[in-house]
Amino acid sequence: MPDLTPTKLFTPRLKLRWMDERDTDAHYAVFSDPLVTRYWSSEPWTSRDRAVQAIARIRAAYADGSEARFGIELLETGELIGNCALHHFFEASRRCELGYAIGSRHWGRGYVSEALAALLDYGFDVLDLNRVEADIDPRNGASARVLEKLGFRKEGYMPERWIVHGEAADTVNYGLLRRYRDAA
Repeated sequence: MPDLTPTKLFTPRLKLRWMDERDTDAHYAVFSDPLVTRYWSSEPWTSRDRAVQAIARIRAAYADGSEARFGIELLETGELIGNCALHHFFEASRRCELGYAIGSRHWGRGYVSEALAALLDYGFDVLDLNRVEADIDPRNGASARVLEKLGFRKEGYMPERWIVHGEAADTVNYGLLRRYRDAA
């Protein structure tokens, strides 16, 4: 596991920062939204307690180095609008997985691309990753466009990998190698 220290990342419009208990309500707002969780691996949250538990898990993951999850905050207002993470680290292979979610009222403004570009810079430049992986539901065209814009390449298709909202859901796997990024 990488040695994670509290970190802030800045983009022209965003601050990415470690999350804590003050983010509980905003975190709940993101994951209680059925539009956000449509292609997620669990149902929308129906209790604020889910957010309390999630924040506790995030804080524990910082301590054990298993996840670098950043809250995505608007610089202009300080509002937390989502989060993004590098997680499931395989240190010997210098790879991990990428995850992200943003409140639906902030979709279509380029915030996810902007946040993920900063997160990937951190992953490759600070954590010395060689590979970052992502998997998405193939029906989630917006997520596919974001990943491809950032240089990820489609690497595989897994039918009925998940049961989401009571139905079988496929997965498309994406990968971004350091050499793809360095060549761009």
